[in-house]
Amino acid sequence: MPIQINKTVIFLMGPTTSGKTDLAIQLSQQFKTRLISVDSALIYKGMDIGTAKPDKVILKKYPHHLIDICNPEDSYSAFDFTHDANAQIKTAFANNELPILVGGTSFYFHALEYGLSKLPKSNPKSKKKFNQLLKSKGTIALHQNLKKIDPQAANRIHPNDAQRITRALEVFDLSGKTLSELQGNKKSIINHPIKKIILMPERSELHQRIEKRFLSMMGNGFLGEVKTLKQNPNLHENLPAIRCVGYRQAWQYLNGEIGKAEIIEKAIIATRQLCKRQSTWLKSETDALLLQNTDIQQVLDFIQL
Repeated sequence: MPIQINKTVIFLMGPTTSGKTDLAIQLSQQFKTRLISVDSALIYKGMDIGTAKPDKVILKKYPHHLIDICNPEDSYSAFDFTHDANAQIKTAFANNELPILVGGTSFYFHALEYGLSKLPKSNPKSKKKFNQLLKSKGTIALHQNLKKIDPQAANRIHPNDAQRITRALEVFDLSGKTLSELQGNKKSIINHPIKKIILMPERSELHQRIEKRFLSMMGNGFLGEVKTLKQNPNLHENLPAIRCVGYRQAWQYLNGEIGKAEIIEKAIIATRQLCKRQSTWLKSETDALLLQNTDIQQVLDFIQL
């Protein structure tokens, strides 16, 4: 029997390796859906192995929108994401599809549900300016600059978070006001009911999956993928794309800074730390269907409530 969706938006969330993509595909086999990726790494072209991007066969049969929409040197903000995701949601409803937003980037989900502050829009000239500053000075120095301008924002933003640091500095440069001054008066991007599904296997299981997956990536040519990226003169280690888990460690290896065994150890540790951050954020969600293991019937029943 066809599911009556009544313009409901599905958030399919979970930490890395929790099985979100598999569940999204199972749902697409049950009824008409539009899968919308909520992942700040899958947006980049040419970064397939290290991001665990669904392969071409899967993407052809079950298209995931908002994958491969940027070059690794491009800037892509949460504002850009909310604009693009909202357009995809509208297209889904126009086509009588159920929009399923699937991924692990918590800030993107939060921005969609609760909105973003009204900040000055970035432009090519500004992006170029701050990308050059990032390349010449590095994240730590720019974070120190931010401390002087906007201590409140600097305390919230990690000194290695290049994207958020440069955005905070850019906001001040464009508007003359700090990010902290401008934040507030948020409004949800989505004007439809949201139903949340969280996949949360046991932590020990997630850790095993993380290790197994990264070893598989190494065997499937991950270092070759990063070597190709390094040939692009526009890329450097301070860009958000190259700071993605795994890519940062591989970049260091190719620079001769660490050994091959260290790539594996450091990347697995960094992925587990990411998993912990994602899990901590998801624990604050009180209005979601929480599943330790995929149960398609339970999910279908929840969607149809």
